[in-house]
Amino acid sequence: MPGLIERYIDRLPFAEGDPIITLQEGSTPLVHAPRLSERVGAEVWLKIEGSNPTGSFKDRGMTCAVSAAVREGAQAVICASTGNTAAALAAYAARAGIRGVVIVPEGKIAMGKLAQALMHGAQVIAIQGNFDRALQLVRTVAEKHPIALVNSINEFRIEGQKTAAFEIAEELAGELDALCIPVGNAGNITAYWRGFRELGMAPQMFGFQAAGAAPLVLGKPVEQPETIASAIRIGKPARWEQAMDAMTASGGAVNAVTDEQILTAYRFLAREEGVFCEPASAASVAGLMVHGAGNAQRVACVLTGHGLKDPDTALSQVGGVVPCEPELSAIERAILR
Repeated sequence: MPGLIERYIDRLPFAEGDPIITLQEGSTPLVHAPRLSERVGAEVWLKIEGSNPTGSFKDRGMTCAVSAAVREGAQAVICASTGNTAAALAAYAARAGIRGVVIVPEGKIAMGKLAQALMHGAQVIAIQGNFDRALQLVRTVAEKHPIALVNSINEFRIEGQKTAAFEIAEELAGELDALCIPVGNAGNITAYWRGFRELGMAPQMFGFQAAGAAPLVLGKPVEQPETIASAIRIGKPARWEQAMDAMTASGGAVNAVTDEQILTAYRFLAREEGVFCEPASAASVAGLMVHGAGNAQRVACVLTGHGLKDPDTALSQVGGVVPCEPELSAIERAILR
C-alpha cells in the first residue's frame, strides 16, 4: 500500500516530482467494536492509528511536514512533544537524512516514546517545565534559526492528518454520524474536521480531554496540567479556536473524563475488544461511554496510539506473571485452580 501522500496527492499540497519522505503510513484499520457497540447502544468503529509506522497518528502529519521541509531545503527539524510527535519526528528525520531535535518535559514522557526518539537518532532535550513551555521555546528557536518547526501549528501536519477522515469515509461509504476523539494540542480534531468538510461530510465532532488537562472544557488555560494520559497532558492547545469551531459547527461538544474513566475504557478495549491502545487514546472511548454521542447511530472512535507506547501504565493495570515449576502437574495446578 502506498504512503498517504502518494495515495491522496490530489488532495494534498504536493506535486509529482516533490521529495516524499515516507514510511508507508496511513491505511490503518477501522475495526468494528461489537461489545462497545452493545454497551453504548450504537454502531461503534475503532480507527486504530497505532498501526502507523511509529505507532501513532503523528506519522500522518509528519510525512507531510518533513517532506515539505526537505522540499524547502531544511537540514533540521524541531518539535516540542509529550512523546508521540518526538518519535515520529525522529523516524522521519532519520528517513530524510536530516537532523532531528525534540524538546520534552522532563519526567513527563512515556518510556516507549522516549526510546523511539533516541533510537532514531534525534537529539532529545528535557526541560524543567511542561509541554506548553516547550512549545514556546521551539517556536522561538525556529524563528531565530534555519530549522523547520513541525508541531501541529505547521499546516502540513494538519494536511497529512486529515487523510484519516478520508479513510473512514471510504470504509463507511460516507455514512458517519459522529466522531469521538481525544483532544490535547487540538491539531487532530482540527484535521479530521477539515478532511470531512472537504468531502462534504459533517459528522458531529465530540472531543474529550482529561479532567486534569481540560482547558477547552474550562474555557481557560490550565497552568499545570496533570493526567495519566501523557499524550494529552497539555494546558494551552495550539489549535484551540479551530477545535472549538469544529465541535460547534458540527453540533458536537467537548467534555472531560477522569483518569479513572480513561483507565476503565483502556482496560475494556484490551480485554473486551482485543485492542491495546495508549491511555490518551482511550479518552475517546471513555468519553463515549460516559457522555455519549448525542443521537448518533454510527460512531467512529479515534485511537491515536499503540499501547506499547506506555508499557509502565499497562503493567500497573494488570496482575502479575504466575511463577511455576517446569512440571506438567504444576502447570495443570496453575491453569485449573
